[in-house]
Amino acid sequence: MPVSCFKKSLLVLSIAASATVVQANSFNRIASFGAIHNLPEGTELNQETSPEIIAASEDGNTLVYSDSPFEALGFVDITNPHKPVAGGIVKLDGEPTSVAIGAATVFAGVNTSESYTKPSGYLMALDLQTRKELARCDLGGQPDSVAVSKDGRYVAVAIENERDEDLNGGELPQFPAGWVTIIPVKDGQPQCGQLMKVDMTGLAEIGAIDPEPEFVDFNSRNEIVVTLQENNHLAIIDAASGKVLNHFSAGSVELQGIDIKKDKKLDFSGSQTRLREPDSVKWIDDNRFVIANEGDMNGGARGFTIFHKDGRVLFESGTSFEQEVILAGHYPEKRSGKKGSEPEGVAVGQFNGQTYIFILSERGSAIGVYRDTGKDPEFVQLLPSGIAPESAVVIPQRNLLVSANEKDLIEDKGPRAHVMLYNFSDTPAVYPQIMSSRTNDGTPIGWGALSGLTADPTKPGMLYAVNDSFYANQPTIFSIDANQTPAKITSAMPVLREGKAAMKLDLEGITVDGKGGFWLASEGKTSKDIPHAIHHVNNNGEIDRTIDFPKTLLAHELKFGAEGITLIGDTLWVAIQKPWKDDPQDQTKLLAYNLVTNIWGAVRYPLEHADSGWVGLSEIVSHGDQVYIIERDNQLGESAVVKRLYSVSIDQLKPAAIGSALPVVKKVLVHDFLPDLKSLNGYVQDKVEGFTIDAAGNGYTVTDNDGVDDSSGETLFFSIGKM
Repeated sequence: MPVSCFKKSLLVLSIAASATVVQANSFNRIASFGAIHNLPEGTELNQETSPEIIAASEDGNTLVYSDSPFEALGFVDITNPHKPVAGGIVKLDGEPTSVAIGAATVFAGVNTSESYTKPSGYLMALDLQTRKELARCDLGGQPDSVAVSKDGRYVAVAIENERDEDLNGGELPQFPAGWVTIIPVKDGQPQCGQLMKVDMTGLAEIGAIDPEPEFVDFNSRNEIVVTLQENNHLAIIDAASGKVLNHFSAGSVELQGIDIKKDKKLDFSGSQTRLREPDSVKWIDDNRFVIANEGDMNGGARGFTIFHKDGRVLFESGTSFEQEVILAGHYPEKRSGKKGSEPEGVAVGQFNGQTYIFILSERGSAIGVYRDTGKDPEFVQLLPSGIAPESAVVIPQRNLLVSANEKDLIEDKGPRAHVMLYNFSDTPAVYPQIMSSRTNDGTPIGWGALSGLTADPTKPGMLYAVNDSFYANQPTIFSIDANQTPAKITSAMPVLREGKAAMKLDLEGITVDGKGGFWLASEGKTSKDIPHAIHHVNNNGEIDRTIDFPKTLLAHELKFGAEGITLIGDTLWVAIQKPWKDDPQDQTKLLAYNLVTNIWGAVRYPLEHADSGWVGLSEIVSHGDQVYIIERDNQLGESAVVKRLYSVSIDQLKPAAIGSALPVVKKVLVHDFLPDLKSLNGYVQDKVEGFTIDAAGNGYTVTDNDGVDDSSGETLFFSIGKM
């Protein structure tokens, strides 16, 4: 080989090796801490608690978060980051809005406002170790964000004096105006007597006389960048003098290919021009900073922007971040008419010598990870988060990222609020476990709320799924290639009636018909004019046959209906989720419909007893001489108990006439899904919805993410191996 060719080959190998090393560096969630565990003994467990803004100690072993509803600061010991330990709380006499840590001092902004028109608050300094109050500086207004300079010499507080969103439609001005407060710090103590008030009026084009500073951050030159969200403005302040060095409009973004209507379907063909209205901001270096464009009044550009401090836009994400959210199934359709995935929080840190930018999607409950290149940032991965990530903190010296997720769904019996920890390592990213591809024009395939699975009878790893009524105006059959990691949704076929999207469906089960079409089970609700039925669709998705449930069965109807369907010979078998009026306690039906004789029948299936909530069925699939059935409770997190796969031998499936004495089948435990559901180190998902066995005999499972509504949006998709 010529020397030049040899050198060229070495160069190619070197580049390939470098690329491999870079790609191997990724973040994975290693632990979740429920804020409920920090509630003092004797506190009612239905007390709302919410980690909002989070900070880390200098050694990276202690986390402190603001808990607004409980009016406290929460502490978490992460000496072992895989096993966070409750560190207790410090109760306050007001609402903490933000927290920051400088050396051994915790600084918190505390809101004590009597009303919107009479705002008040203070900055509290707390010793990190003893948790004793060191000082209290009266701020004269309602604080929002708090930041400590890198050298520990200054604390900056955004005094927002937030508007009343119910007054005049939330329009500005609403006095009193806000400002930025700068307080010198000496030996960890804020020098309250030297407090400096920086006037922000007259800067913005929008609401100039009523600035509402939202978020502040320091660079190493002790320059403060501040976002004025409602004013759609940005400013740079010198901390030493309090002088405004520069200010400029955050501007607007023309968005193409977005969903702009809340209508129970995903349609990414819309366009809008929106003000950025940034929330969080972080310096990337001494000259560049990144903003999350959440929007508040008239904005919501659905992405993030990198600015130079001289006002130049260096990078605009446009819709690219939201598209990553869509591909991973985290798009919140209910926010389509407003701010979409709603980026709110930002974090920046150096890991392995490279700078990473973290963008938090509040409504998508996900974190976008980007590598800073000095020019356009490079998308690395999307992380699952708890519900509504509000803030994040980086701990580079320990290779950790931590998110604070504020939503506590105690009133809805949903997931509690969490702090989540992620480790940066050479371990490949384990999430997402399933994502979609793009159409020929580059549009991401929107998906979510997967409720049933079936497999191609001849192609290993080729699966099909349906979505449920969360997308009532867009019932869809998804094709899934499970031969790759993550599994890939390769196409989406609408379910049609006379060429239009079929209405009044709640698809919960799917099975192939062996002829290129599908049988679908739709869970009904007569009171809402949604029929309980089985539908056949051809290979174009058109419904060409409907089989309604018999009246003898519907006479005993309760809320829960069909949750899975499978075909055995000439008979369709349908799993009914829970007992109806004619069923004994802890027994439900497996319905049978013979396609040749058109006769209905049933057997009964014994359910596990529920100590809390209920237990029901989610899926049925036949394979060999067995049918496999998902049985689950409706509990999540630490309350989840029953998430199991059982088998019933087919020779037991001897249906009797509905209304007669039904035989009760015997079941055998095949697999406990709880370890699988805990494997991503988040809270345990309640809805293990789909299961199938592919042509090679491998079992696959999928969870239902509820369309990212009161849910983290996570979809778990995994194989349990050979059956």
